[in-house]
Amino acid sequence: MDYTQPMILETIILAAGRGTRMFSSRPKVLHELSKKPMLGYVLDAAEKLDSDHIHVVYGHGGEQVKDKFSSHSINWVHQSEQKGTGHAVAQAMPSVNDNAVVLILYGDVPLIRPATLSPLVQLAARKKLALLTIELDEPASLGRVIRDHQNNIVAITEFKDATQSEREIREINTGVMAVQASDLRQWLTQIDDNNVQKEFYLTDIVKLAVNDGVPVISIQAETELEITGVNSKLELGKLERMHQNQTALELMKRGLTISDPSRFDLRGQLEFGEDCYVDVNTLIEGDCQLGKNVHIGPNCIIKHSKISDNTHIEAFSLIEDSVIGAGCHVGPYARLRPGSELKEGSRIGNFVEIKNSTIGKNSKANHLSYVGDAQVGNDVNMGAGMITCNYDGANKHQTIIGDNVHVGSDCQLVAPVEIDDGATIGAGTTVYKNAPKDELTINKKEQYVLKGWKRPQKNK
Repeated sequence: MDYTQPMILETIILAAGRGTRMFSSRPKVLHELSKKPMLGYVLDAAEKLDSDHIHVVYGHGGEQVKDKFSSHSINWVHQSEQKGTGHAVAQAMPSVNDNAVVLILYGDVPLIRPATLSPLVQLAARKKLALLTIELDEPASLGRVIRDHQNNIVAITEFKDATQSEREIREINTGVMAVQASDLRQWLTQIDDNNVQKEFYLTDIVKLAVNDGVPVISIQAETELEITGVNSKLELGKLERMHQNQTALELMKRGLTISDPSRFDLRGQLEFGEDCYVDVNTLIEGDCQLGKNVHIGPNCIIKHSKISDNTHIEAFSLIEDSVIGAGCHVGPYARLRPGSELKEGSRIGNFVEIKNSTIGKNSKANHLSYVGDAQVGNDVNMGAGMITCNYDGANKHQTIIGDNVHVGSDCQLVAPVEIDDGATIGAGTTVYKNAPKDELTINKKEQYVLKGWKRPQKNK
């Protein structure tokens, strides 16, 4: 290899497995970890390493996999028969540059980190076979790393082919490796399926490298989390919780107070200021931001939203694609649907739903209301049971409420309609015409008593 030339990195991701133990028609690599397909994590890692080309070897349900990642720049390689990892890698080699370093990853090992992979790539660029290994207290049925008396790696033995003494070895092969493409191409033509499983093992290239005098170097993974693969929904569930616990601990190290890390879920990215608190069973999804001193109560769901300083979110509230200003109070049991914006100091109480609306400064809807497609001014009080009638069965219409408006309980505002500044809407009023400034608007109603009326009785 000419070391004066920029290194070419090509990543091969093996993703052809059917995943029979998942008991699903969905390809295994499309099963989600924290709301993201497992293969998506591996592609992200490869892209962060600036791979010049990414080759994904697919098989079962391949069209679903290709459709899901159609926005990525990928060379898709079909493996019609699954004959082992060596056979899978060989399918991609015709498209690989002979001068490249090849990094081999797995679509069902989602949490591998670029920081772990980078040293492997650098070693391979210096004409070495670089393996990612780890020592486990319970290695189970994973392949064992065989070393000589000088502690040099001389082979990897699959568990089913290992002797009893080899099975007692605690250092295991993760399957992740980096190697010169020209060497890999040559070695793949020399491996065979003379083993218990009658498969072409990629790991057999280790012996061939030793025979050719190519140094075989290992790097130890820092945590078991990043090399854990998934073969069943039970394993997927365990990895999900491991991942969430690790995420919670990292956020807490950065200063976020989480009441119970084992009951916290982040499915995206979270930025936060100082003195924020998250109570139990909270789910945060997508890109979310918390200002300073934000309090999120138990059993809340926050999606793709921004919450500003000193705002309090009470229990069982759902907030989605919304922006909440400073000093607001939301919930309990409130729902902010996409397009909702709360200005500073506003209050949204229990069983209130806001959708595609702006609520002005210090305005409040404390209970049992629906506000949709509305522009609400400052210092507005919306009484219990008030709703905006924004949908006529075909189209949505807007309600505009000015500043310092008081809307009584059980009112219906039939859009399109405007309530001018300072107007008061009497309880039980249906507003279908614009309400004038500083005036009381009320539907005329008469109350009467029907003398002698008897309440209906159930038949005995």
